[in-house]
Amino acid sequence: MGKIVAVGETFSASHHFSPDSIREFSALAHDFNPLHLDAEYAAADPRFGGLISSGTQQMSYLAALLATHYSKTAQPLGLEFDMKLRRAVHAGDDITVRWTVTDSLWKEKLAGDIVSLDGEAVNQHGETVIAATAKILVCAKPT
Repeated sequence: MGKIVAVGETFSASHHFSPDSIREFSALAHDFNPLHLDAEYAAADPRFGGLISSGTQQMSYLAALLATHYSKTAQPLGLEFDMKLRRAVHAGDDITVRWTVTDSLWKEKLAGDIVSLDGEAVNQHGETVIAATAKILVCAKPT
């Protein structure tokens, strides 16, 4: 076997943050901040003026994209994630999450590539809502 992941590879997915999806995710994640659940409360907050998604929701979409993308042809395992929340994601926003491979190093002992990636989540206005880095192990699928 040999290298599985190429440097420069980029992949993305888009997500719509409806009020219902924000409330549902927040409840499932046990994040009971009223900014994610109570439209009236959130509308009264002058910083946001309405419901915003939990940072956990946005970060999970970034992490999940790695697993979804690489599990089509290989077996990925998360090792490290660093995510910086830059802006709130409001109800009604459309967010594109994207990863770019910056390094891929074959590790014989692990029978896979240690892959470093730069990631981001960008809203429909082109504003970065999350800046991220990750390191994952990508191995061949078991036969």
